[in-house]
Amino acid sequence: MNRRAVLWAGLAGVLAGGAGLALWRTASPKAMAAAAFNALYTTPLTPPDAVLSVYHLGHSLVGRDMPVMLNQLAAAAGFTAHSHASQLGWGASLDQHRKGDVPGMEQENAHPNHRPADTALASGAYDAVVLTEMVEIRDAIRYHDSANALAHWARTARAGNPNARLYLYETWHRLDDAEGWLNRIDADFTRAWQDQLLRVAMVAPDVGTIHLIPGGQTLAAVTRAIEAGEVPGLTRREDLFSRDAAGAVDPIHLNDLGAYIIALTHFATLYHRSPLGLPGALLRADGTPATPIPDAAIAPLQTLVWQVVTRYSLTGVAG
Repeated sequence: MNRRAVLWAGLAGVLAGGAGLALWRTASPKAMAAAAFNALYTTPLTPPDAVLSVYHLGHSLVGRDMPVMLNQLAAAAGFTAHSHASQLGWGASLDQHRKGDVPGMEQENAHPNHRPADTALASGAYDAVVLTEMVEIRDAIRYHDSANALAHWARTARAGNPNARLYLYETWHRLDDAEGWLNRIDADFTRAWQDQLLRVAMVAPDVGTIHLIPGGQTLAAVTRAIEAGEVPGLTRREDLFSRDAAGAVDPIHLNDLGAYIIALTHFATLYHRSPLGLPGALLRADGTPATPIPDAAIAPLQTLVWQVVTRYSLTGVAG
């Protein structure tokens, strides 16, 4: 074949591949009908009457501190034997966990609560399994087979324990998102977490109903309250996020206060109980005291969390 023919063949391949990619990106995967999906959440879950053992699969927006804070909140509410295990990675997608190709696997799981996901879920030892997708969520859906990976982990959990409650942990976007941080949280609740993840995953056989832990919705509600002057001692959304040694805000990772709010959200969703009255002073995973929360802010934050968790039928918690 001469050089011109080779070039034309290559160009034809690129064009065909581009057309195929465009078709793939615009094609809508099969999803559960909206009416059938919504019907699954009309009846709330029965509140658990016993302590829970929880498995967290995800990345740094789960982290080490938040599940340990959840342990302490549960213990303070009388569920003293609450326990957890996890598998984390550096921004890892559910598909990377499925394929065993988890960035930061060794580093992120060098702690006593790590248990390999396949082994943990096959054991049937967990009453609740919380599945966390990577962000940017659009990239997870487009490039990481997100809905199928969610379905895989749901089936794996149910095979180990058919009675386990399954949750998708809704997270959040970068503070500097070009479309606006609150705008993205508001819009993606339906278009991404519900329509492109849950409805697509749950149409697959043996997946069953997956409920939702509304982390992003809680942070949005708290932020709006803070910036309206309704949470004493807090003034802006950056108050929830970490800072580096030079004082620059980390646009995605939470500080101790943010982790506390997310732990409250997990507690309220998993146990169907208002967190009002639970302690505000907790320990991090390494045993050191978390940064104190302004005393006057604790009750308003706990009240907001309960309002959010009971607002959405996808949580399974009765309003």
